[in-house]
Amino acid sequence: MSHSQQKHTTEKVVVIGTSAGGMKALTVLIRQIHDDFPAPILVVQHLAADASGDALLEVLNKQGMIKCHHAVNGSTLENGHLYLAPSDHHLMIDEEHRILTTKGAHENRSRPAIDPLFRSAAVVFSNNVIGILLTGYLDDGTAGMSAIKRCGGICMIQDPQEADYPDMPNNALNHVDVDYCLPLSEMGSLLYDLLAEMPHKKLPIPKDISIETRIAKRVLSDVPAVNALGELVPFNCPGCGGVLWEMENSSSKRYRCHVGHSYTAQNLILEQALKIEETMWTALRMFEERRNMLFTFARDQKGAIKNSALERAHLSQIHIDRIKAILTGDDKGHTVGVHQQNEF
Repeated sequence: MSHSQQKHTTEKVVVIGTSAGGMKALTVLIRQIHDDFPAPILVVQHLAADASGDALLEVLNKQGMIKCHHAVNGSTLENGHLYLAPSDHHLMIDEEHRILTTKGAHENRSRPAIDPLFRSAAVVFSNNVIGILLTGYLDDGTAGMSAIKRCGGICMIQDPQEADYPDMPNNALNHVDVDYCLPLSEMGSLLYDLLAEMPHKKLPIPKDISIETRIAKRVLSDVPAVNALGELVPFNCPGCGGVLWEMENSSSKRYRCHVGHSYTAQNLILEQALKIEETMWTALRMFEERRNMLFTFARDQKGAIKNSALERAHLSQIHIDRIKAILTGDDKGHTVGVHQQNEF
């Protein structure tokens, strides 16, 4: 079979998700992969919106033998190639086994996010998917792992004890019946063994996973679709201000709005904290402007009017002091990890 024919007959796929510490982990894993690898590999590494991912690709191409590229929308998947999600874009797979990159709504506060890739791979390849979750903060990838498992695929995680940042593998281990939890050094040979047993006859895809995948691909985005996925809850989406639904078939608490934003409980709490902080800085600025304006106004007044303006300026100062006390307090400890999770 010619090379041009081979690239159109991909029947199995490996998808990898990672965040903080990902460059080191991916380097160890990709060293074990040769250019005859019998499946395409798609990778989501959490990246800042202004990052290119070039440094990661350069390292992977130097260390391994598999060809590593930026994922290009519309490209056909080829065995023996690795495709890295572009910054500020979700990476997914369409029904024709082509690469799909979108500017869809953030999931778990990330774009690219791991869950959209894992879900789309499960929908397209069913039980011929191997999902791998590596080092990283928080819990992106857990819902995607659950989708792979429910579609009959194989779930593999890096042993949290060796992960530089064990949150992501630990969360998957706690909420998904993963098939393999092992060190990076043992993954390469296992992948070859597992892929040799594929492809299997495809299994039916659960309806909720198909709906979520269609929402992420921007094919479907409406209230009835999300109504079918869960129950309306009294929370607002920090991303767009819309209402949220709690997913019914999720392995852990997870929320979604009809626009497409999706959050695990941890990520929703963190995003709410950031929005609160942003709002309080705005309130602080407005109270300071009001205090200064009242002092300026009072200078030109006399009697009761002057006293009233000074009293209101004093009350503004009280609010300023209270807001500053909150902003400089340590009730924001979790935001430290938030700013680090996009690092390699």
